[in-house]
Amino acid sequence: MGRSALPAVVRIREVGPRDGLQAEAPVPPKGRAALVDALADAGLQEIEAVSFVSPRAVPAMAGAADVMAAVRRRPAVRYLALVPNRKGAELALAADMDGLTVTVSASPAYNQRNVHMSVDQSVAAVAEIAEVVAPRALPVDAVVSCAFGSPYEGDIDPADVHGVGERLRDAGATSLTYADTTGMATPRRVHELLELVGPDVGLHLHDTRGTALVNAYAALERGVTRFDTAAGGLGGSPFADGAGGNLATEDLVHLLDDLGVQTGVSLERVLSATALVAELVSHAVPSRVAAAGPRGRTELG
Repeated sequence: MGRSALPAVVRIREVGPRDGLQAEAPVPPKGRAALVDALADAGLQEIEAVSFVSPRAVPAMAGAADVMAAVRRRPAVRYLALVPNRKGAELALAADMDGLTVTVSASPAYNQRNVHMSVDQSVAAVAEIAEVVAPRALPVDAVVSCAFGSPYEGDIDPADVHGVGERLRDAGATSLTYADTTGMATPRRVHELLELVGPDVGLHLHDTRGTALVNAYAALERGVTRFDTAAGGLGGSPFADGAGGNLATEDLVHLLDDLGVQTGVSLERVLSATALVAELVSHAVPSRVAAAGPRGRTELG
């Protein structure tokens, strides 16, 4: 099992305004826009801000265009949208998004429950999305969900996961992210998948079983430099019982700062954004660093 020096720079894609809030009670568009702005203030340069999906299917994501109209756009920030199909891509273009993400599961059963399509149908949808955005040359990142196992089929062979990713590249995806949707990954399983897919991929990690941060470190050892995180560690799939939240942005930044890995993200300002998240959802967030504070903070008493 190979190991290399840790990367000098890591790119974080903040998914809190979309993945973090989608399972919560709906937050008004102005509140969601304020969160996007707070995350941009923290130095995050890629923010998955909205999702153009049916409001009947995901009520918390209604009003995506209103969110983007209220965001204070900055030239240095790329604002991304999750879309499920051609219609979603067209709405994203109308909202002047900077890039798209689309999710296809390596688990056929999960894909059916999540987007009501077979894997073949989802791959075809990615091809349509790529066609819609081609005149604008927008990047399309395909997120392969359940990449480390499914709540329905159990373990999934890494070769099968890799095969789904290759089909998505062939369909027009410009990059790939592998998602531990229900927190089934371990460092061993991360290494096994990266042996096949290589380090030029993103990882989207959930902390259902407390392994998100150690899985991120295992990926760093293999040269991965792209990670999805959510301020406060919110999130979780509504189609998998007990699924935990995303790797918290502040937890990863806190670790990377100590390792000397550059992110361009201010930990102090991310924690301010996380405080806003807790206010918007009216409950405490699961992030460890939000609860305990950075390691440099001295507690007296």
